[in-house]
Amino acid sequence: MRLKELESCLQDVETFEQPKVLLEQYPTSPHIAAHMLYTMQTQYAAVEGRLVADLGCGCGVLCAGAAILGAGACVGFDIDDDALSMCQSNCADMELDTVHLVQADVTQLHTCLGRWNKAFHTVVMNPPFGTKKNWGIDMTFLRTALDMASESVYSLHKTSTRQHIKKKAKEWNVNMEVIAELRFDLPAMYKFHKHKSVDIEVDFIRFSFPSK
Repeated sequence: MRLKELESCLQDVETFEQPKVLLEQYPTSPHIAAHMLYTMQTQYAAVEGRLVADLGCGCGVLCAGAAILGAGACVGFDIDDDALSMCQSNCADMELDTVHLVQADVTQLHTCLGRWNKAFHTVVMNPPFGTKKNWGIDMTFLRTALDMASESVYSLHKTSTRQHIKKKAKEWNVNMEVIAELRFDLPAMYKFHKHKSVDIEVDFIRFSFPSK
């Protein structure tokens, strides 16, 4: 499938009508999601036939994209009932039967990690950036993703945190590669937003494990 075709398919994914600010429910745009997944597949063969997890799956644009690209299965994890319902509806409308959903607090998955430890070849996510009252949550998501993946993790992080993430990657003994530098356009979705949209510099990062 071509990149433009994938992006066109993902335009059909419905997004939040009333996003929850405390959960930082900023949807991943079809454009960014398509580029992420297409790069993962064409450069690293990390999607087709693989077991994929999406942490904080939200409306399911990454889950849907992974399924469209032929993932053996994609399991979406989210704490929010409404997000999971919308994700399920989106996947049903698109007739994607390889997407499965788990309601869970990703920040607490480490307490029952035995079930999910190295259970997936690939983990993909657009985690909360850790603004507002959730400082550090992005790194909690990343640590959990690394525990769940057996091959690689693909994640979006604010460029301003790159040096901190490099330090943690070294501490955790994982390889880190910035695949792309993106401009993440966040629309004014909440009452406290003063502007129609704001651009945030974001890194698309691949994490992998050293060869034994």
